[in-house]
Amino acid sequence: MAQEELKRVDSDCPAFIADAMLGRLARWLRILGYDTLYNKDIADSDLIRIARQEGRIVLTRDRGITAKKTIRGYIFITSDHIADQLREVFQVLSMRGFPRPEPFTRCPVCNSQLKRLTKKEVSGLVPDHVYLNNSEFSCCPSCGRIYWRGSHEANMRRVLGDIA
Repeated sequence: MAQEELKRVDSDCPAFIADAMLGRLARWLRILGYDTLYNKDIADSDLIRIARQEGRIVLTRDRGITAKKTIRGYIFITSDHIADQLREVFQVLSMRGFPRPEPFTRCPVCNSQLKRLTKKEVSGLVPDHVYLNNSEFSCCPSCGRIYWRGSHEANMRRVLGDIA
Protein backbone atom coordinates (compact mmCIF):
# COMPACT_ATOMS: atom_id res chain seq x y z
CA MET A 1 0.00 0.00 0.00
CA ALA A 2 1.15 3.48 -0.78
CA GLN A 3 2.27 5.49 2.21
CA GLU A 4 -0.04 8.44 1.60
CA GLU A 5 -3.11 8.92 3.74
CA LEU A 6 -6.10 7.08 2.27
CA LYS A 7 -8.93 9.25 3.50
CA ARG A 8 -11.46 11.01 1.31
CA VAL A 9 -11.97 14.67 1.99
CA ASP A 10 -15.79 14.55 1.76
CA SER A 11 -16.55 11.27 3.56
CA ASP A 12 -15.43 9.11 6.45
CA CYS A 13 -15.82 6.00 4.28
CA PRO A 14 -13.25 5.39 1.57
CA ALA A 15 -14.15 5.38 -2.10
CA PHE A 16 -12.45 3.11 -4.58
CA ILE A 17 -11.65 2.77 -8.25
CA ALA A 18 -10.88 -0.76 -9.43
CA ASP A 19 -8.71 -1.77 -12.35
CA ALA A 20 -9.93 -3.96 -15.20
CA MET A 21 -9.01 -7.20 -13.38
CA LEU A 22 -11.23 -6.53 -10.37
CA GLY A 23 -14.80 -6.23 -11.67
CA ARG A 24 -16.20 -8.85 -9.30
CA LEU A 25 -14.53 -7.18 -6.32
CA ALA A 26 -15.97 -3.82 -7.40
CA ARG A 27 -19.48 -5.33 -7.51
CA TRP A 28 -19.12 -6.83 -4.03
CA LEU A 29 -17.82 -3.58 -2.58
CA ARG A 30 -20.81 -1.75 -4.06
CA ILE A 31 -23.14 -4.30 -2.47
CA LEU A 32 -21.41 -3.57 0.82
CA GLY A 33 -22.11 0.14 0.37
CA TYR A 34 -18.70 1.35 -0.82
CA ASP A 35 -18.53 3.94 -3.59
CA THR A 36 -16.57 1.93 -6.16
CA LEU A 37 -15.92 2.97 -9.74
CA TYR A 38 -15.19 0.31 -12.32
CA ASN A 39 -14.78 0.31 -16.07
CA LYS A 40 -13.18 -2.74 -17.65
CA ASP A 41 -11.86 -0.61 -20.52
CA ILE A 42 -10.24 2.19 -18.49
CA ALA A 43 -6.64 3.12 -19.28
CA ASP A 44 -4.17 3.11 -16.40
CA SER A 45 -3.54 6.83 -16.79
CA ASP A 46 -7.28 7.59 -16.56
CA LEU A 47 -7.65 5.31 -13.54
CA ILE A 48 -4.88 7.16 -11.72
CA ARG A 49 -6.17 10.60 -12.80
CA ILE A 50 -9.70 9.87 -11.53
CA ALA A 51 -8.33 8.44 -8.28
CA ARG A 52 -6.31 11.61 -7.67
CA GLN A 53 -9.12 14.01 -8.65
CA GLU A 54 -11.75 12.26 -6.52
CA GLY A 55 -9.65 11.04 -3.59
CA ARG A 56 -10.26 7.37 -4.42
CA ILE A 57 -8.18 4.39 -3.39
CA VAL A 58 -7.00 2.37 -6.39
CA LEU A 59 -7.66 -1.36 -6.17
CA THR A 60 -5.29 -3.17 -8.50
CA ARG A 61 -3.62 -6.45 -9.38
CA ASP A 62 -1.31 -4.70 -11.83
CA ARG A 63 2.27 -4.07 -10.64
CA GLY A 64 2.67 -1.63 -13.54
CA ILE A 65 0.09 0.66 -11.95
CA THR A 66 1.68 0.54 -8.51
CA ALA A 67 5.10 1.37 -9.99
CA LYS A 68 3.87 4.68 -11.42
CA LYS A 69 5.08 7.68 -9.47
CA THR A 70 1.76 9.52 -9.91
CA ILE A 71 -0.32 6.99 -7.98
CA ARG A 72 -1.18 7.93 -4.42
CA GLY A 73 -3.28 5.55 -2.33
CA TYR A 74 -3.75 2.00 -3.51
CA ILE A 75 -4.35 -1.51 -2.31
CA PHE A 76 -2.55 -4.22 -4.25
CA ILE A 77 -4.79 -7.29 -4.42
CA THR A 78 -2.90 -10.60 -4.54
CA SER A 79 -5.67 -13.19 -4.56
CA ASP A 80 -7.79 -14.54 -7.43
CA HIS A 81 -10.65 -15.46 -5.06
CA ILE A 82 -13.33 -12.94 -4.12
CA ALA A 83 -13.50 -13.88 -0.44
CA ASP A 84 -9.74 -13.44 -0.07
CA GLN A 85 -9.82 -10.19 -2.07
CA LEU A 86 -12.44 -8.81 0.31
CA ARG A 87 -10.33 -9.90 3.28
CA GLU A 88 -7.35 -8.04 1.82
CA VAL A 89 -9.37 -4.83 1.44
CA PHE A 90 -10.97 -5.12 4.90
CA GLN A 91 -7.61 -5.77 6.53
CA VAL A 92 -6.22 -2.49 5.16
CA LEU A 93 -9.39 -0.56 6.02
CA SER A 94 -9.47 -1.85 9.59
CA MET A 95 -5.78 -1.00 10.07
CA ARG A 96 -6.59 2.57 8.96
CA GLY A 97 -9.67 2.79 11.18
CA PHE A 98 -12.18 3.37 8.38
CA PRO A 99 -15.85 2.85 9.25
CA ARG A 100 -17.97 0.53 7.14
CA PRO A 101 -20.87 1.97 5.17
CA GLU A 102 -24.40 0.59 5.26
CA PRO A 103 -24.64 -2.45 2.95
CA PHE A 104 -27.23 -2.73 0.17
CA THR A 105 -27.35 1.04 -0.37
CA ARG A 106 -25.58 1.19 -3.77
CA CYS A 107 -26.46 -0.26 -7.12
CA PRO A 108 -24.09 -3.17 -7.74
CA VAL A 109 -24.33 -2.53 -11.48
CA CYS A 110 -23.74 1.23 -11.83
CA ASN A 111 -22.62 2.38 -8.32
CA SER A 112 -25.42 4.94 -7.78
CA GLN A 113 -26.95 5.46 -4.33
CA LEU A 114 -30.20 3.52 -4.09
CA LYS A 115 -33.46 5.25 -3.28
CA ARG A 116 -35.99 3.61 -0.95
CA LEU A 117 -39.40 2.93 -2.46
CA THR A 118 -42.70 2.10 -0.82
CA LYS A 119 -44.46 -1.13 -1.63
CA LYS A 120 -47.14 0.85 -3.44
CA GLU A 121 -44.51 2.48 -5.68
CA VAL A 122 -43.31 -0.89 -7.01
CA SER A 123 -46.75 -2.32 -7.70
CA GLY A 124 -46.68 -3.74 -11.22
CA LEU A 125 -42.91 -3.27 -11.49
CA VAL A 126 -41.82 -6.48 -9.76
CA PRO A 127 -43.08 -10.05 -10.07
CA ASP A 128 -46.26 -10.77 -8.09
CA HIS A 129 -44.57 -13.23 -5.70
CA VAL A 130 -41.87 -10.64 -4.94
CA TYR A 131 -44.49 -7.98 -4.30
CA LEU A 132 -46.47 -10.26 -1.98
CA ASN A 133 -43.48 -11.54 0.00
CA ASN A 134 -41.47 -8.34 0.50
CA SER A 135 -42.03 -5.00 2.13
CA GLU A 136 -38.73 -3.18 1.51
CA PHE A 137 -37.70 -2.05 -1.94
CA SER A 138 -35.02 0.18 -3.43
CA CYS A 139 -34.54 1.62 -6.88
CA CYS A 140 -31.48 2.82 -8.71
CA PRO A 141 -32.21 6.33 -10.00
CA SER A 142 -29.55 5.93 -12.72
CA CYS A 143 -30.24 2.54 -14.30
CA GLY A 144 -33.79 1.94 -13.01
CA ARG A 145 -33.17 -1.48 -11.47
CA ILE A 146 -35.36 -2.40 -8.51
CA TYR A 147 -33.95 -4.32 -5.54
CA TRP A 148 -35.57 -6.16 -2.65
CA ARG A 149 -34.39 -8.32 0.21
CA GLY A 150 -34.56 -11.81 -1.24
CA SER A 151 -32.69 -15.07 -0.71
CA HIS A 152 -29.66 -13.56 -2.50
CA GLU A 153 -29.18 -11.16 0.41
CA ALA A 154 -29.16 -14.01 2.93
CA ASN A 155 -26.59 -15.85 0.81
CA MET A 156 -24.41 -12.72 0.59
CA ARG A 157 -24.60 -12.18 4.34
CA ARG A 158 -23.54 -15.81 4.87
CA VAL A 159 -20.50 -15.33 2.61
CA LEU A 160 -19.62 -12.10 4.39
CA GLY A 161 -19.97 -13.81 7.77
CA ASP A 162 -17.44 -16.40 6.60
CA ILE A 163 -15.06 -13.61 5.61
CA ALA A 164 -15.35 -11.77 8.91
